[in-house]
This record gives sequence, C-alpha cells and structure tokens, in this order.
Amino acid sequence: MIDNKKKNVFISEEELARQREFTALARELLYERFGDTPKAFVHTYGCQGNVADSERIKGRLAEMGFTFCDKAEDADFVLFNTCAVREHAEDRVFGNVGALKPIKEKNGNNMIIALCGCMTQQAHIAEKLRKSYDYVNLVFGTFAVYRLPELLYSVLRKRKRVFDVQNESGRIAEGIPAVRDRAFRAWLPIMYGCNNFCTYCIVPHVRGRERSREPEKILAEARELIAAGAKEITLLGQNVNSYGKEPDCGVNFSELLRRINALPGDFIIRFMTSHPKDCSEELLRTMAACEKVERHLHLPFQSGNDRVLKAMNRGYTAAHYQELCRMAKELMPDIALTGDVIVGFPGETYEEFCDTKRLIEDVEFSSLFTFIYSPRKGTRAAEMADPVPAKEKGVWFRELLAAQEKIAAARNQSLVGKRFRVLIEEREGDLLIGRTSGNFTIKCPGDASLVGSFAEAEITEAGNWVLTGRLV
Repeated sequence: MIDNKKKNVFISEEELARQREFTALARELLYERFGDTPKAFVHTYGCQGNVADSERIKGRLAEMGFTFCDKAEDADFVLFNTCAVREHAEDRVFGNVGALKPIKEKNGNNMIIALCGCMTQQAHIAEKLRKSYDYVNLVFGTFAVYRLPELLYSVLRKRKRVFDVQNESGRIAEGIPAVRDRAFRAWLPIMYGCNNFCTYCIVPHVRGRERSREPEKILAEARELIAAGAKEITLLGQNVNSYGKEPDCGVNFSELLRRINALPGDFIIRFMTSHPKDCSEELLRTMAACEKVERHLHLPFQSGNDRVLKAMNRGYTAAHYQELCRMAKELMPDIALTGDVIVGFPGETYEEFCDTKRLIEDVEFSSLFTFIYSPRKGTRAAEMADPVPAKEKGVWFRELLAAQEKIAAARNQSLVGKRFRVLIEEREGDLLIGRTSGNFTIKCPGDASLVGSFAEAEITEAGNWVLTGRLV
C-alpha cells in the first residue's frame, strides 16, 4: 500500500540535475541504436491530468533527441500512458499492447515499448505485464515519471526489462519541460493526488495523497504560457478545490484563481475537476468576480440519492449539491453546469436511481459524463454486493441518457440568436470549431487563420450536443 502519511516532498535540484545527466547519457545510446533522429510515439488514455503528464514525458524525450510521429509502427520508442479508472480503458491498453508484438518482431525487436500511468501503478497489472508481455521493455508508475531519463538509460545500457512501480506518497518535480500539442491551449497542473477515497475510485491508491505545487511556481508557469501565446489555461488536479490545504501553502484555490486572473494578457481560465464537498461560496463568488474565469463549472455528483452517496463516501447530500448549483446560477446566470454520474453502483435500486434522474431534471445540466459502474480491484466498492444485472443497469443508463438529451436539446435551443465570444480550436473541412465560455461546442464557416484566436459568433441552429453559427 502507498504510504499516505509522508509530508509533501519536492524533488531536490540535485536529483533533477542527476536526471539531466542521464538525459545526456541516454541520448548517446539512442544515437548509437537509432541514428540521428529516433522517433517516439506517445499515446495517452484517460483524463487531462494524464495528458499533462504526457506533455512532460514528451518534453523529456525531446531532450533526449526524439522527434515524434503519429503511428506506432513508425516509431523506435512507443509509450502508452494508461488510465485505471474503468475496466474498458484497461482492456483497450492490453489490446493495443498486444498489437505491437508483431510490429516489434518485424523490425528485429529493436523497438522499445514502454507503459506508464495509473494502470501500471497497480501491482496486479504490473505483474501481468511482467509475466504475459515479455516484449514490453519499460514499465513505470505515476511516481516515477520524473525518472524517465534514468529508466530509459537502464533499458538501453543493460538491454534488460526495467520495472519501477514501487508505491510511495508522491512527490513534485518542477522544471520538467513540456511538448504541447497546441500553443494556444495549455494544461497547467496545480496539485496531484486525492484524499477523498471514494469507495469506487482507484485514483488515491495510484496517485497518492493530495500535494499542492507552490503558488509562485504555478504563477511563473502561467506567465510563460501566456508569453508563448496561450489563450486558454486549464488548471488541473484530482480535486482542484483542495488546492493549498497543506499548512505551509498559504494560498487556497480561490486566491490562486484571483492571482492568475490578475496576470496581464488576453486569455481565459478553466479548471477541473471540482469536488462538491469542497466547493465553497467563496469559490463561486471568486468565479463570478474574475472576468477571465470561464462560466463553466464541472461538478461531479455521481448520484442523486443520499444513501448511495454515503456508500460512495462522497461527503455531501443531494440537497447540498442542488444548493451549490442554485447559488452558482444566482451568482452567474449564464453559467453552464456539467457533471459526472455513475449508474448501477453496487446495491443501488431503481428507486434510488430515479432520485438521480430527478436531480438532473432539477439542475438542468448542459451536458453529463455518464458511466455504468465499473468495479476496480483494490477499492471498497469492488467488495460490495451487486445484485442488479448488467442488462438492467443498461436500461437505467439509457433512461438517464434520454432524460439528459431532452434537457440539453431545450437548453441549446434557448441559445439560438445569442452571441458568444468563442475560442477557435480547429478547422474541420470548411467549418471552424470553437468553444464558448460555457464550454458549448460551436461550428461555423470561417478561415483557417482564425484557429487559436478569439472570435464572436452568433448561434443560428442548435443540436443536442453541437451548436451551429456564424462569425459576427
């Protein structure tokens, strides 16, 4: 088990310097093995936190001389950054790792295959990889990302498999470069880990306890991102509302938002994910007062029934959650609320599920992330009695989706004729795709030169999930 009693620890400059030495050594060995420009393929599963980790992994790889390609079969080094939140994600990883075996054999087994992330931090997964996937060269957990140069050097130097998945409380490594997919959109981690131990969730077991970055480090990185052209900065954490709870931090999440909001530049701020038990009136008032903070609150509720919420160890009631949503709408009438919900938690009855459906009808979410319960080995919920068959849970799930589709369609229809400031994210055919402050996706005709900039758009047509409009 992870030692969750250790204090917040920052990786020392001496250790970071040691990893830089391994970077140079690994680069020499990579040149000997692959030539001037070794190619890397990095694929990320799961949440935005994993995406941010992969950006720093790619930063390390770039320092070692790698360029990046879009297909695993073209790569000398393949890395999967994995997710353990649901069984389906794990199955996909194992399927894709299996597909690499003939590719590796075809090129004389020269390809280096690596896995990291939440899946690999679980002992039974690491053991499965060790026994059944002998062509995988490197496996490392969430706590070893900063040691990638040393680990890859060991693979190259010793030509043996390397596993680094020991459990620890988790530490913070600053100063690791990042290779970002888009300069105008940036992920900015502000904290790591989770103290909540929801009974269905594996995250605290694979990510460790909560630990916050120093506010000065976050602000410095935000300034760098703005100077590099970032128009959207998303603050990340397993529970961003818990930022700064350590006694020596001195800044809570609301204050951090205010400080980032005060930085000069034309940019917007998003954040995720929030936990309802830590979502305070202060935070909602801060959102309302900060002009750069987008009018979107993602607040997972998981269930609308108090008995189920208690069994999940969520720490709030349905009434408290609804009061938070009411307050948010009162302070920010244009706010868009989104959430996560689990259908078919062990022991949940249809009547309890109906409480969840009533909650979404009361709150009127803009959109929902809906999931059928997936047992995770090592969590308390995995040991609970679960008498409802999967087929019946599927019926409930479709019933929930139908209710939410009706709500979303009505809400989107109410936006027709309104104008929004939109960040244009990409161009698909002749259409630009962007997002409003409330995180609504909008498509409209326009020139590709607008990608990465703000524009004003008027909504002309509304579907259940996507809006259509024209640039003003």
